[in-house]
Amino acid sequence: MENEELAKKSEQQEGKSVDKDCSQCLKQRCRKGKNCYPEINRGIMEKYNEPENLKMSRASAAIEARHYMQQTRLEETRLFAREMGYTRMGIAACVGLVREVQTITEYMRKEFEVYMVVCKNGGHLKNSLNYEQIKPDSDEVMCNPIGQALFLNQKKTDMNIICGLCVGLDMLFTKYSDAPVTTIIVKDRVLAHNPAAVLYSGYYRKNILEL
Repeated sequence: MENEELAKKSEQQEGKSVDKDCSQCLKQRCRKGKNCYPEINRGIMEKYNEPENLKMSRASAAIEARHYMQQTRLEETRLFAREMGYTRMGIAACVGLVREVQTITEYMRKEFEVYMVVCKNGGHLKNSLNYEQIKPDSDEVMCNPIGQALFLNQKKTDMNIICGLCVGLDMLFTKYSDAPVTTIIVKDRVLAHNPAAVLYSGYYRKNILEL
């Protein structure tokens, strides 16, 4: 029944350009070559033909074509960096994931020059910016994603990897990073850093997400 309703909505959206997106489309005709957004995609290939964009998108396509369903995200990241010809890699890590990130760093150092910096670098206190604290009467150290980005910019990294930065702080890191950014670990303290797990649990869908 749910699929039928979505299909009906999909039919109603077909051909409309106002307030249209992909969220209620079950047909996914774009996978067969249909251009649902001609106004957006007009001239898009010019952007992909820009040298850096073309190199990056070709490298990504090559990894998918050669290793589809065979390599983990960690392995694919290493393969991508190799395909791009990168030599210097940066890792911006949550201090609570130091053990895991040390393993990632060791793995990447087999092939690349790697610099890792944790979120608490600088030792700045939350109360200096009037941040809310987990324990209001304590001296909690704030996370410093801008400092992480500046540290890695100084190292002139070719690419940077986010490992477990908080929501919002990952955005700040990306904003200030000179190098392109990808993510290996997405922070989710409740679900062992696997945020997609909430989508596969009937309990969470019904009682938490109310879907």
